[in-house]
Amino acid sequence: MKPLQRKADKICEILKKTYPDVKTQLRHDNPFELLVATILSAQCTDKQVNAVTPKLFEHLRTPRDFSDTDIESLEALIRPTGYFRNKARHIQNCSRALLEKHNGKVPDTLEDLLQLPGVGRKTANVILGAAFGIPGMVVDTHVARISQRLGLTQSSSPVKIEFDLMAVIPEKDWNDFSLWLIYFGRAICRARKPDCPECPMNDLCDYPEKRNNPL
Repeated sequence: MKPLQRKADKICEILKKTYPDVKTQLRHDNPFELLVATILSAQCTDKQVNAVTPKLFEHLRTPRDFSDTDIESLEALIRPTGYFRNKARHIQNCSRALLEKHNGKVPDTLEDLLQLPGVGRKTANVILGAAFGIPGMVVDTHVARISQRLGLTQSSSPVKIEFDLMAVIPEKDWNDFSLWLIYFGRAICRARKPDCPECPMNDLCDYPEKRNNPL
């Protein structure tokens, strides 16, 4: 077994013990609600999205509702998530694409999801994992930062990081691994002030000289 693979296995073992029960923090009742919430989560915290979506989904429930609504009304409902004009346009165009190409249903393949307006690889992998239980490696800022610090990737490209991680993380753990790093990034391995003394993977970190001056 290669050293990087041994390290990845050890990291998975530690994270699984630290966070045995993980799931997306975006509240949703069906794949479409998750799709909308994930689009809203760009440049926005899950907490803020969860503060907006209950009222949003009271007014608008289906792709048809989002497709037919007045764009200004949609913008007003999602304004607190930031970048609300772009997000409203993406969500409305995405809803129309679902109606036109998928009978109003959220598709369950990466290829089909990536063809939807406003849906990139991160959003598509969130949907695959959380809505359909299909393995996907979500690369957000936490996952990118921590996988770099741990030496699992040397890349800054989210797509390259995704493939680097898929090469060493067992497919059965892809969905959980992304969530483990998100939980870990929020609690310990923060961007500016990582809590290295409390880190259960301190001895696996590839950047000991940067622990007090994180990346």
